[in-house]
Amino acid sequence: MPGLLRDYFVVLPDSVAGHAVAGQLPVPDTTRTAGGAGGTVTVAHPSGRPWVVARPLVRKVSHLRRGDDALVLIGPDRVPEAVLAGLLEGVRDRAGLERRLARLPGLHHVIAHLSGETWIRGTASGLRRIYHARHAEAGTIASDRPAVLAHLAGAPLDDGALALRMLDFLPHPLSRRVLWRGVHETGAGYGLALPAAAPGTAAAPGPRECRWWEPPPPELSLAEGARRLGDAVAASVRAHVGGLDRISCELSGGLDSTTLTFAARATAPAELSLLTVAARDRYSEDETWARRAVEAAHGGQTDTPAPAHHIIPADQAPYFYADLAATSAELNDEPLPVAPGRARAHLLLSRAHATGSRYHLTGYGGDELFLGLPHAYQDLFHGNPLTAWNHLSGLRHQLGWPLLPTLKALLNRSTFPRWLAGAVTTEPQPVTRTPLLSWGVRQSLRPWFTDHANALITEEFRAAAAGQAEPIDRWRGRHVDIDAVRMGARHFQAMEDIGMTIGLPVAAPFYDDRVLEATLAVRLEERISPWRYKPLLVEAMRGVVPDALLARTTKDHMSSDEHQGLREHAPELADLWTGSRLAERGLVDARQLLRLAAEPFSPVLVEHSISSTVAGETWLRTAEHAWNPPDRTPTTSEASR
Repeated sequence: MPGLLRDYFVVLPDSVAGHAVAGQLPVPDTTRTAGGAGGTVTVAHPSGRPWVVARPLVRKVSHLRRGDDALVLIGPDRVPEAVLAGLLEGVRDRAGLERRLARLPGLHHVIAHLSGETWIRGTASGLRRIYHARHAEAGTIASDRPAVLAHLAGAPLDDGALALRMLDFLPHPLSRRVLWRGVHETGAGYGLALPAAAPGTAAAPGPRECRWWEPPPPELSLAEGARRLGDAVAASVRAHVGGLDRISCELSGGLDSTTLTFAARATAPAELSLLTVAARDRYSEDETWARRAVEAAHGGQTDTPAPAHHIIPADQAPYFYADLAATSAELNDEPLPVAPGRARAHLLLSRAHATGSRYHLTGYGGDELFLGLPHAYQDLFHGNPLTAWNHLSGLRHQLGWPLLPTLKALLNRSTFPRWLAGAVTTEPQPVTRTPLLSWGVRQSLRPWFTDHANALITEEFRAAAAGQAEPIDRWRGRHVDIDAVRMGARHFQAMEDIGMTIGLPVAAPFYDDRVLEATLAVRLEERISPWRYKPLLVEAMRGVVPDALLARTTKDHMSSDEHQGLREHAPELADLWTGSRLAERGLVDARQLLRLAAEPFSPVLVEHSISSTVAGETWLRTAEHAWNPPDRTPTTSEASR
């Protein structure tokens, strides 16, 4: 069945109804993945009823029980029992557990039972998320996949949340709006606490969200922060690929992918395959830098075999919007703007899989972490106005920001709720010379949105603002930085799911919590600079990546491939809008979208991106037909260690 999930877990209450829910879980379609891998791991309550039911395709489940207390970690590799024992034994509450978990790479879902309370959380980066819903008979159930909960609870789709996803950027806290009614996302940095029922009562208290993560204060020097970041990147790479004989990396030629290439090589795999997609743009520099990286890796003094470099010719790389029907192979948690590029990602991962790779690394997350966004200078201005203005002046001249609007934006003190209330508009997109120093990016409603969709979107923003939405951090720059990382982590889910379709695990080590923490801990004026390209990453990789490669200060873009894709795949787009599901729900004007499909170089499409609308349409078609009738075969139980 299209889009049937291949990887998920659920956390169930210790009750007859909870046991019954375990028998209704959807069975992953492992036959469509290479090797048909998969299986069920069940960790039981002391009663013997299922507590955690996991069907991981590429991740590993590690668990340990000591009396009534238990710990389950779901991540890229199995955690040794001795390590689990060191984490669990003697811990009295979740705060004590979290202090110990800080020793591990931040890549795991954590499920624990301590002192009668169940504690569930994902990652601070947002790469691993937690959802919960109320089941009519079983009460609160939790999962890492909202579609599973919607399936079990019979939850309908939510048009308000769907309309929001037609925007390119969905800021905090609206990014947490789940696509199914009655299914809720626990905020990144927060966990879900499920208390047990009080003695003599049948019903357990409702779930509570509790904060477990705070961003570190920005007090480290560049040198100290670089050492910490280098250690965190190396640990994250080892956690994914350490000990594997065959691995692969996407080597675009940019600094992020080059960093991970050399970090992966340091794990000494028997075979390392590097894949580069050649660009159609004759002015592109990526392939040149990728070749330089391979030459440097070949020339290094090491016992590790030289990596194999596979260059995919530009004429073999699909344009954006190619093979849109294939997006039905994955049921993502939500529509993602990267969906129109699925065919390109599928090609690269397929080529990586063909090399025999057992794990593929990408540099996703590097831009959000290390480039630094202009909003950060708002933070610096409070404590060090002269340094802030000096840096901002350099950035202003590079970006062409006018002086007076820049000063006005810098001195603006609007609250987060006030900004959120006006974060969408019917006015044209802001021009590129508009200073970006607020709580986020203001967006324009698309001309093909219906009045109904516009009303839903504006009401969602207004309601969030009226509810006195709290920012991620009280400082604008840190709020925007963390929100950008979490948005990128959501987008990366599409790559993970494509990898599962192919049978190749895909990782983005930069989304490790320890990497995020090391980055945020560096003093702002040293972490970002208008005169240096990703200075923190450069300093962290000295001695790992050759200095000649760290000297790159440019970055290629693929906007031409997107615009050309609108022309090359106009018939597919026209088919998409014929019988549009979004139009049936009253969210888009299908006739206008059909006209735009016939006019791919329309000024409307130059000013307004259509990618999120395409993603919403393809996701909706998958979500509507994702499930077979509930499978009621009993789950296999694995005894707790």
